[in-house]
Amino acid sequence: MTAESVRWGILATGGIAAAFTADLVDLPDAEVVAVASRSQASADAFAERFGIERAYGEWGALAEDADIDVVYVATPHSAHRAAAGLCLEAGRNVLCEKAFTLNAREAEELVALARGRGSFLMEAMWMYCNPLVRRLKAMVDDGAVGEVRHVQADFGLAGPFPPTHRLRDPSQGGGSLLDLGVYPVSFAHLLLGEPSDVTARAVLSEEGVDLQTGALLSWESGALASVHCSIVGGTATSASITGSQGRIDIPHGFFFPDRFVLHRDGRDPEEFAADPADGPRNSLRHEAAEVMRALRAGETESPLVPLDGTLAVMRTLDAIREGIGVRYPGEDPAPEAGPLGPVRAVTPA
Repeated sequence: MTAESVRWGILATGGIAAAFTADLVDLPDAEVVAVASRSQASADAFAERFGIERAYGEWGALAEDADIDVVYVATPHSAHRAAAGLCLEAGRNVLCEKAFTLNAREAEELVALARGRGSFLMEAMWMYCNPLVRRLKAMVDDGAVGEVRHVQADFGLAGPFPPTHRLRDPSQGGGSLLDLGVYPVSFAHLLLGEPSDVTARAVLSEEGVDLQTGALLSWESGALASVHCSIVGGTATSASITGSQGRIDIPHGFFFPDRFVLHRDGRDPEEFAADPADGPRNSLRHEAAEVMRALRAGETESPLVPLDGTLAVMRTLDAIREGIGVRYPGEDPAPEAGPLGPVRAVTPA
C-alpha cells in the first residue's frame, strides 16, 4: 500500500465482481492490479475489460501475490470460506461478499484466522456504509423515534428462476435467505443488535432451498422485527422503524435508499434525501472507501461493519434455517442456534 493508492485483487469474475470493480476504477486512490478465476479465459476477459495487469486462472496465485493490499472475494457464498481462508492464510487482507459464509461455524473460522494473523477482514455489507443509511442509524440512536419497538424489512425478486439457477442450487447455498434475506436481517441487527429469539416459516423448493421465508425476531427489550425474503415474488424492498415517539419509513430500496421519511406525532413529516454528491445510490464505492480508510489507519476491522456483528447475523441466519429445515450439502453437523450463541430458534406448533 502506498500513500497514493490501495492495490486490490479481485477473486471471481461474476456480476457483483464487475459492479464492484467498475466502482473501484472510479476511485482515485484505488488500483486494481490482479484478478483471479477458476478459468484462465474468464480471468483474461475480465482483465481486458477493466484494464487489469495480471490475470490468474487459479485462486492460489492471487492469494500469493504480495503486490496486493486487499482481496475482494466475490464468489458465491458457498465458496467464501475456502476463498477468503486461502487469502487470509497467505497474509492478504480481505473484503468478503455477503452472506459472509454458509453458516456461523465457517464465519467463526474466518474471523479467528484473521484475528490470529492480524489481518483485516470485513463483510461486504455495503448497506452499512451507505451515507443515508448511516444518517438514519445515527438519528435512531439519538432518539428520533424514541425507543424502537418494531422493525420491518423485505427483499424479494419475482423470478421465476429455473431449478438449474444458482438461487435454486443447494450446493451453492441457494434459496432466498442467504442471498436476499441477509439484507433485512442485517437491517434489523443494525438497529437492535442480535435477537434473543427467532421464529421462522418458509416455502421450500423441490431441491430443498427456501423459495420464500418469513421470520419474526424478538429482543428481551420487547422489540420485534418482521423480515421477509423471496425468489418467487418481487417486493417493494421497503422498511420501517416504529418507535415509542415516531416512525421512519423507507418506501423502497431500503439497503440503498434515495430518501426516508420521519413521522412524529403533532409534526409534519420530514423527508431526508440522499446527497447527489455521494454518487449513484447503488454505488459500492462507499464500502471500498471504508476498507481503504481502515487499512491506512492500521485497523483490522471496520467499526461500520464489525466482525462481531457479522457473526451475530450469521447466528440469526442459522437460527432461521434451523426453524425452516434448510441444510446445505456438506454441513455436518446441521446448523444449530444454541451452541453458536444466544439466539434460540422457535419452531411454531
